Amino acid sequence: MLKIAYHPIYNHPLPKGHRFPMEKYELLKLQLIYEGTSTEENFFEPERLENHKHILAVHDAEYFYDLLNITLSHQAALKIGFLLSERLIAREICIVSGTLKATEYALQYGIAMNIAGGTHHAYSSHGEGFCMLNDQAIAAMHLLNKNIAKRILIIDLDVHQGNGTAEIFQNEPRVFTFSMHGKNNYPFEKEQSDLDIELDDNTNDETYLDLLKNTLPKLITEHQPDFIFYQCGVDVIASDKLGKLGLSIAGCKARDRFVLETCKTLTIPVMCSMGGGYTPEIKKIIEAHSNTYRVAQELYF
Repeated sequence: MLKIAYHPIYNHPLPKGHRFPMEKYELLKLQLIYEGTSTEENFFEPERLENHKHILAVHDAEYFYDLLNITLSHQAALKIGFLLSERLIAREICIVSGTLKATEYALQYGIAMNIAGGTHHAYSSHGEGFCMLNDQAIAAMHLLNKNIAKRILIIDLDVHQGNGTAEIFQNEPRVFTFSMHGKNNYPFEKEQSDLDIELDDNTNDETYLDLLKNTLPKLITEHQPDFIFYQCGVDVIASDKLGKLGLSIAGCKARDRFVLETCKTLTIPVMCSMGGGYTPEIKKIIEAHSNTYRVAQELYF
């Protein structure tokens, strides 16, 4: 069964003026149920994290407790980009909990999703780019510390480089970080992943898919991961207001199909966090995100 982390707190409204369509999480769940791709049984609510040990295995304690107590410096809060509140911090921790549980479900079923997450701009000691805690990095470290996985591949296909993820694992040979992103997109000062592929503005479906298909199988052969995290942001599509690439919605779906088909064929468990999507027409965001679930359901179940 495809298990999907969802909690009503994911839809927590942001202050007026923020560009993030937070309502997309609820709309995506409703769309998947309406069309029959999923049922209520597919969704689970992340439990409250009473113990923060998983977070502290990745993030500096001083940073985390300043975040938790909303005592970050003004400069550090500005770098994140949100007006911080207790509920917003609770939302971020809930997302981490959802990814941790989805990782367990992926081990059981081969794949699992978090309808939010993909907070790849969160560094070990600070947040930025609207990311505070790096959900996939936290879950990856949990697998390593528990000896559940020995080698992990993080595939980040959001339009923005996973700079926080790259920093967190820069000295961790058991985790290979692969980011394929817009060359001229945020972050403008990028970190060094184990492999970065920078794409020119308006990169089309054919060019994008050829690069991915010529890269991913080789990475898996060389690194031999026993678990994969997939950050599958849909801000790669041409209409996205925060992206500069030129993919169609069909091309984005083909991207997801290739990644998930590769994981399925090689029997490597995969956990997916949804990442970004900021097209002005929310129906296009929902359609692009829904395709990821449709492909997962078709391939695995």
